[in-house]
Amino acid sequence: MANNKRVVVGLSGGVDSAVTAYLLKQQGYEVIGIFMKNWEDDDDSEFCSSNIDFVDAAAVADVIGIEIEHVNFAAEYKDRVFAEFLREYQSGRTPNPDILCNAEIKFKAFLDHAMRLGAEKIATGHYARVREVNGEFQLLKGLDASKDQSYFLHRLNQAQLSKTMFPVGELHKTEVRRIADEIGLPNAKKKDSTGICFIGERPFRDFLNRYIANAPGPIKDERGRKIGNHVGLSFYTLGQRQGLGIGGLKAKGADMEALRARGLRGAGEHQPWFVARKDLATNTLYVVQGHDHSWLLYGALQADDLSWCAPHQPAPGRYAAKTRYRQADAPCALNYNEKDELVLAFDDPQWAVTPGQSAVLYDGEICLGGGVIASATALSRTPA
Repeated sequence: MANNKRVVVGLSGGVDSAVTAYLLKQQGYEVIGIFMKNWEDDDDSEFCSSNIDFVDAAAVADVIGIEIEHVNFAAEYKDRVFAEFLREYQSGRTPNPDILCNAEIKFKAFLDHAMRLGAEKIATGHYARVREVNGEFQLLKGLDASKDQSYFLHRLNQAQLSKTMFPVGELHKTEVRRIADEIGLPNAKKKDSTGICFIGERPFRDFLNRYIANAPGPIKDERGRKIGNHVGLSFYTLGQRQGLGIGGLKAKGADMEALRARGLRGAGEHQPWFVARKDLATNTLYVVQGHDHSWLLYGALQADDLSWCAPHQPAPGRYAAKTRYRQADAPCALNYNEKDELVLAFDDPQWAVTPGQSAVLYDGEICLGGGVIASATALSRTPA
């Protein structure tokens, strides 16, 4: 048993945090639940479900037999996460606010609050693990590879990891669902939440349009031919296929031969368009046809704003990295440039490497940390 040590659990209303609280109580911990409200602007049931989530979290606490407290971190979230989110979009980059939310809110503001409540540790329903080795802490992938969330947690530092527990990281999702059903949790079959928490299910472009001014401009293909108009570079991300307002063009002649030479299936058919470049200087959006177009393939990247959850900055050498969530680990060589920025050279080309997203480094199952992608080197020339 755990000698009744106090652990504060972030109860989100979802099944993962609910089972986390249950498992810890079964292990003998004194468990207190905290529901974090991180967004207040137009928080309604149509798009943002925090009120419903709190009801679910309270119902879970009742079944498990623990106390729950509702804590409002909306001011901290707006200052530390949302403001940065807008700055990044306005600069033409595509940020990942969930990573910043973990580092600044869930494992900083929430952790501080839990310590004030006398907690020894905090726990969340993330699919990851923490291992202590000789007084140092390692962030490990969750055992369920399809649910692993270490990518989103790579900015946690040693102090944060030392105070954190991830009980469901030792389980597969199917087992978590089974436990929830077995003990009669009211949210056992609740659908997993997706997307950015403060946007919810509302159309992303409609949301962003409230905060960022439109600056329409031309859409051009790889030859510099204008084929449409965009509504503002901030509203597009590299690799984006939907919402471009241009249909596929039937390739023919030399274009068709080029497609076949690249081994594209369906050469001669309507190839979809993908966002490939954003030229802020000329306010031009460049698009290319075909998922495997060379403009979408990158051999290397540079990342800044580095943050290491490993005890020490990794030495240059061979590692694996992810440039987006749910991506397979990509073997690469790590170096640092004269600015002490992270430089990764990949064994195989990576698709749509996007400035503003995170490049996260791994040594086997150990997540070492990473940085924010500043630039990337494509396999072909940039637009003229």
